Amino acid sequence: MTVPLDIGIYVPQMGFAFTEVLHRAHRCEELGIGSLWLYDHMYGPGVPGIDSLEAWTLATALLTRTERLRVGHMVLCNQFRHPAVLAKMATTLDQISGGRLELGIGSGSIEDEHHRLGLDWGSLAERSDRLRETLEILTQAFAEQRIDFAGTHYTVRDMPIRPGPVQAPRPPIVVGGSGEKYTLPLVARHADVWNVPTYALGEVEHKLSVLRGLCEEIGRDPATIVMSVEAVLAIAPDDTALDEVRRIAEKRFGGPGFGLHDGGLIGTPQAIVDRLGQLREMGFGQVVLFTHDRASDATLELLAGEVLPQF
Repeated sequence: MTVPLDIGIYVPQMGFAFTEVLHRAHRCEELGIGSLWLYDHMYGPGVPGIDSLEAWTLATALLTRTERLRVGHMVLCNQFRHPAVLAKMATTLDQISGGRLELGIGSGSIEDEHHRLGLDWGSLAERSDRLRETLEILTQAFAEQRIDFAGTHYTVRDMPIRPGPVQAPRPPIVVGGSGEKYTLPLVARHADVWNVPTYALGEVEHKLSVLRGLCEEIGRDPATIVMSVEAVLAIAPDDTALDEVRRIAEKRFGGPGFGLHDGGLIGTPQAIVDRLGQLREMGFGQVVLFTHDRASDATLELLAGEVLPQF
């Protein structure tokens, strides 16, 4: 099945001043790139000495300074915000932006952050169960503009969430992760979008099969979930420039967690078009791209000029 393909840019804000992130947002909007994505960490993972802007404040600032660009997080840490407060934040930002919020969320990924903040880390099972309750609370808040929920981790009593979101039926809820025991069942039951993280790119077809099986078990049509993939893009204008682009990509994203080679997005524009076409044929409707050079003007212009028109 061939589906439309939305292409977004992931700009982890580690080491960037606000003006630098805003410039990238403006360039994406001017070039017709549909979305820009941020990370949700209190500091750059593994490098607490480097500047890093807070995720939600930054998204708000970008959405108030753009007109068409969609902005989201890849992904929010569920542990950082009470779900009722998050629901209120999300509906408010959806109102402010005229319906351009993407609500990406996950169970949390950096234990050290939690220890520094004095937050409970817990087991993967516990974090996943907290995320389940948050997804139920968000679903209720967006649908009913109120929350009345009693769970193991959260209790909310007759809390109004007004005004509701601009987007109908709600801002897309993006759940990232690939765990078959905990995460994919949550995706099947609650998500509008499933994002395959870079570390799972070598298992994409298997993970798709697992998710489709889980959807079948609960009677959900998997076509109602937008399949999204996060990957590193190393694009060169021609073969002459490719070696240097590949070198930079290997230096920045060569570790196993980034899936640089599994993603297959290294090459000239035609090679990138071909690989994105393969992902689209597999059923992916969205690709969120790290770029080898952290979203330089030249790379964004090359992507917009020679790749996006094919999709």
